[in-house]
Amino acid sequence: MFSSLFQSSTIPVLEQVLGFTEARHGVLAGNIANLDTPGYHTRDLSPAMFQKALKEAIATRRRPQPLAYESYVGSAVAPSASRASNNLDAFRKVEESKKSILYHDGSDVGLEQQVNEITKNQQQHNLAVSIMTAQLRLLRAAITERVA
Repeated sequence: MFSSLFQSSTIPVLEQVLGFTEARHGVLAGNIANLDTPGYHTRDLSPAMFQKALKEAIATRRRPQPLAYESYVGSAVAPSASRASNNLDAFRKVEESKKSILYHDGSDVGLEQQVNEITKNQQQHNLAVSIMTAQLRLLRAAITERVA
């Protein structure tokens, strides 16, 4: 019951955003740490690739799943559990997109550019945390039947 409650909310999407921003922050911090290293090429995780994979996962999640009860006859898996599994498979593809590191030419990257990228990444992270906190407060209020 609770897994379907969480799957129908934005919490899995926000979880992916938080994971991406955390991973990207580590890569960007490494760039700053190695700025003066001779021959070092800056690295970055592609926000565009992540956003594309996330959009595809959300679109897959929103598509109506046909309920073919004949396929469940004799199966121990309930239809709702199968749909939740399909949703999780879509988000696994998003997780894989975080592993693709893009190498830039790295010849002329300044500290200001890296700090700017870290700032934008931190703002995205903070926004996702704020939205997730509000979602969890609403869920807690619904479960305890109290006004938030």
